[in-house]
Amino acid sequence: MAVPVVNPKQLIELLTAMIAKRAPLLITGKPGVGKTDLARYVAVDLCQNDFIVTHPVVEDPTDRKGIPWPDANTLSCLWLTDDITKQLCTATKPTVWLIDDLGQSPPAVQAVHMQWLLNRGVNGHKLSPFVTVIAATNRRTDRAGVAGILEPVKSRFKSIVDLEPDLDSWCEWGINHGVSYTLIAFLRFKPDLLCAFEATADLTNSPVPRTWANLADLETMNLSPTVESIAFSGAVGEGAAVEYIAFRKMANSLANLDAILLDPTHAPIPKKPDELYATVTGLASRANESNFDRIVTYAQRIYGEADRGEYAALCIRDSQRRNIKVAYTNAYTKMQVSPLGQLLHGKS
Repeated sequence: MAVPVVNPKQLIELLTAMIAKRAPLLITGKPGVGKTDLARYVAVDLCQNDFIVTHPVVEDPTDRKGIPWPDANTLSCLWLTDDITKQLCTATKPTVWLIDDLGQSPPAVQAVHMQWLLNRGVNGHKLSPFVTVIAATNRRTDRAGVAGILEPVKSRFKSIVDLEPDLDSWCEWGINHGVSYTLIAFLRFKPDLLCAFEATADLTNSPVPRTWANLADLETMNLSPTVESIAFSGAVGEGAAVEYIAFRKMANSLANLDAILLDPTHAPIPKKPDELYATVTGLASRANESNFDRIVTYAQRIYGEADRGEYAALCIRDSQRRNIKVAYTNAYTKMQVSPLGQLLHGKS
């Protein structure tokens, strides 16, 4: 029986609801799809919670249940805990506890966490009522050292969902984090490469959302072409890196984007899909209140060509994502009543 699949936007909605109710959730997924980052984003940025991460794969059972220590005064046994457990038990602010890589941990460690999930306490130590428990793990098929999760542990979670990456969500993240327009355009042209994870014993990376984000960082380092090519291959694998470098070279050789902005009425419209993705994404990266009327003019021309409406809509959506102020221009208002505007609102 398959675990139900969610995309990043659906997981954000689910996490927000779970955190509000202090309900435990288990997130599964391939390595590098964003499980930890999304949990941190929802907890910290959206829900204003403190965020504590533990890694049971490197823990002993005593890390979470404490170490027995004789109490001479009461002739009983105390359980001494570490600082993280103390934080979780004494938290006075809303806090998300992310148990990361739970499936890689040994059964004895999982059994201790089961008590925290079921009774919200172990050996006299009680979890603060302000704490929400979230866990994340890879799957056994990912060759990430996951032997499995104990059946009683699984049933302690309110729900278990499997995160699958979503291209639009990643591109929106890329726009908001300064990722180059050529990389965003490339992944739109080659969506299958956003997450082409292959479990392997070799010391190579696969193209997944995390490794594309790593490549985006490498792209800002102004490396020499040879070293950059090597670094890109180390980030996402040689095949994906070669394809992206070729795409970027093509995008940089296209007609100057400034020329389109100077004369959007007569500037040529690329015919090939890869060139068109690069052009509309590049234009959107330049969008501002003073030039948006020209971008709309060019987008309307693209819309007027057969089977090109999606590119025109993409240009407008990305412009708005990069600079929300364009949505308050006269050009944007006029466009709303055009066929392109209808397409943007799903009425065409």
